[in-house]
This record gives sequence, structure tokens and C-alpha cells, in this order.
Amino acid sequence: MGRAVGAQRGEVAQRVALEEVEELRWDHGGHRPKVNPTRLILWPMFAATRPPVPADKLRIGLILPTWTTTDVRWSEVFEIAGTAAEVGFDALYVSDHLLLPSNNAELKRRAGVDFPDDPDIELEGYMECFTVLAALAVAIPRLALGSFVASTGYRNPGLMAKMAVTIDDISDGRLVLGLGAGDSEGEHLTFGFPHEQRVGRFEESLQVIKKLFNAESTDFDGVHHQLRGARLLPAGRRRGGPPILIGTLNPRPRMRRLVVQYAEVWNGWLGYTDAGPESAASQLGIIDDACREHGRDPNTLVATTAVRGAMPASGYVPRPDERPLAGPPREMAETLRGHARLGISEVQVALTMGGSEGVRAFAPVIEELRSR
Repeated sequence: MGRAVGAQRGEVAQRVALEEVEELRWDHGGHRPKVNPTRLILWPMFAATRPPVPADKLRIGLILPTWTTTDVRWSEVFEIAGTAAEVGFDALYVSDHLLLPSNNAELKRRAGVDFPDDPDIELEGYMECFTVLAALAVAIPRLALGSFVASTGYRNPGLMAKMAVTIDDISDGRLVLGLGAGDSEGEHLTFGFPHEQRVGRFEESLQVIKKLFNAESTDFDGVHHQLRGARLLPAGRRRGGPPILIGTLNPRPRMRRLVVQYAEVWNGWLGYTDAGPESAASQLGIIDDACREHGRDPNTLVATTAVRGAMPASGYVPRPDERPLAGPPREMAETLRGHARLGISEVQVALTMGGSEGVRAFAPVIEELRSR
């Protein structure tokens, strides 16, 4: 009887919570979640599962290929982004890296010696994330835009908050601020950014950014960051600022707590492992359990996942332990439907086939997904 009563309470809590957080959900029309952190309601009992998202309402985001081992130019990125808008993608995401080699340990060892001229190291460079987002805000209408994800180790959090609200204004409120702790030690050290205590720096950055998004004047006295009377002028166009996305992969307890405490959107990165709904369910379950542990209704946290889309024409060969999104369009669409049935609102795709050709090759998957 106790279990039955608990289930009934969970169902009631779910219905009420969904009414309160309907504004968190993205719709297919390209609208972004409207989030006021002060309205997040903590429920004593929560539903066991998330309600499914209709497959034709599942949003599909494209992780733009702004990286290369040779050269990448804005004209190419702009063309790819325009094609994505044309074929039905809902969002565009930009990675935040500076320079990655095939081996981070080697990069760390050689930093400041003969790097980057050593021919033995293959380097992969990236366009700067927020500069690209600002350009996209003007060049590409309607689609949501996001950093995926911005390392808080590369920028002062006050400056990052300022950059975010500026791009959010330029884009008419379409920005999703994806943030992460920055896992590449070699990349940080090569450019002179500290990497030690990165999760502590990440937590302080989240605190600073949230304060600036929500307060007229901010003082902060942390181990890594200090502010005195800081404020965002002009103020952001959205009260509470653009929604914060935090991405994880098998997160430790501290990172799980930070997602629950500071994020409006969670992302589970499945790009290097298994793109199937079973893997997504495992990652989502970890985060939903963390929500319950820390007193937050899981349905107030928008769930997204990111996968690698292996296009047949690209010749991509997965690693033995990798299962990307693959197969004919109908099969790929069915995999994505599996994510939607879990209550996942958006799936971001990194295509293995570059250029606009890769985007057009994925178009039948979107058509199939929304055909029923």
C-alpha cells in the first residue's frame, strides 16, 4: 500500500511540476527555453520517469565543424549553418577548444619548447567559440545557438557572463550557454591557463555567472575569482540570463551536484561511446537520481544528448567500443525516437561527413523523424 501511495503522489507531483515548468521545454518552432531560476520548485516526491517527448517535436541540433588540421574559414561554416537551417535542424552548437593534438600528454611536454612547429605532432585547431556564435546570431535567423561547451578555464566568468548576454541580445534571445570544466590539461597549459583545481574553478564560475545574471550588483570573494560591485550593463534581455547547459559523461558526485544546482539544461555526451537509447537512459538515470538526491524535480531540468552521426558516404570506421548513430535514415530516426521516449528534448549530432554535403545527407533522417 505504501508503494501505491508513493506512486500516486509521484504522479500528482509530476502533473503539477509539468504545469509549472512547461516554459522550460523547447518547441519545434525554434523557440528557446524561458527560464527563471527563482521559479524552480522543489517537490518532496517526484515521478519515477520523465514524460516522453513526441518524436516529431524532438529537436535536432548540429555541432558545427569549426575544427580542422589545416584551415577552416567562416565562409564554409556559414554555408554549413545555412544548409542546416534549410534542411530542418533546430539548433547550432559551437565547440570551445583552442588547439588539440593527437596526444595531450605530448602537447603538455612540448609546450614552450618546439611546439607548434614540431612535425611529429598532428594538431587540430578550432575557431574561437563566442566569436563564431556572435556571427551566427546575425547571419542565421530562428535557430537556437549554443556553446558546446565553453571551458570556464579560458575566460574570466564575469567576462563570460557579459559575452553571453551580449550574444543573447544580438540573437534575440536564442543563446544556450553551454559550460564545462575543461578536461584537456595540455590545451590549458599550452596557452598559459591554469588547469589545477579545475572543478573548483568551474563551480566558482557558475556561482559568479548566476549571480551576475540575477543581481543588479555582485560581490564575490572566492579562492579563484573575486568581484566587487560587478554588474551587467546593459542588462541581458532575459531575466535570469540565457539558460545554462552543463554537459557530462559518467559524472562524479560533485559534477552531478553542480548540474542539479546550476543548470537549466543537461547534456549527456555519447559521441565516443554508444548513441543508442539504452546508453542515454543510463546517463539520464544518473542525473535524474542526482536531482532527487538534492531535492530537485528532474522535470525542471531539460535533458539533451549528443551523438556522433556516422554517414555512410564518409567512410567513417567506428572504434570497436563505439556505436554511433548509423544505418539508413529510417534506422537512425528510430534510434532518435528512442531518445525522445526517454523524455529527452534535443539530440545534438556531430556528423562524420563534413561540409554542406554531410548536412544534406542527414536531411532524410530529419524528414523520417518528423513524418510520424
